[in-house]
Amino acid sequence: MNWGMIGAGVVMGIAAMGSAIGIGIAGQGAIGAWKRCYLNNKQAPFLLVVFAGAPLTQTIYGFLLMNSMKAKALEAVADKATQFFLLGLGFAAGLAMCMSAIAQGKAGAAGSDALGETGKGFTNYIMVVGLCETVALFAMVFGMIA
Repeated sequence: MNWGMIGAGVVMGIAAMGSAIGIGIAGQGAIGAWKRCYLNNKQAPFLLVVFAGAPLTQTIYGFLLMNSMKAKALEAVADKATQFFLLGLGFAAGLAMCMSAIAQGKAGAAGSDALGETGKGFTNYIMVVGLCETVALFAMVFGMIA
């Protein structure tokens, strides 16, 4: 049994779960903002799709880190310490990406609410969403160089 391969799978799975949760949260915010626009006979901004879809990128980061970890796990077939390190790395990096996606979904929902209400501030709102994204990028990059 190669525990490092399990770690590679775990990082992808946990990151994808976070993306699903984050997209659900951000999507609810976008739908609510669109509903308010329709009720007030205002134009519903299609731009809210950006907020709803932003947490999807954590799945991509999980996939990239998984591929990097798979290669390292195959090299470490006889090295149990490295295998267990990769298993731990998979859980830790996957959870970091998961939490990043959830936070990004919450920020996206708030951004949808604000943009739908005012029609202003997209740049400010997307910067906050991007800050949440940075955590997942760091987890992926640091995981790749570990």
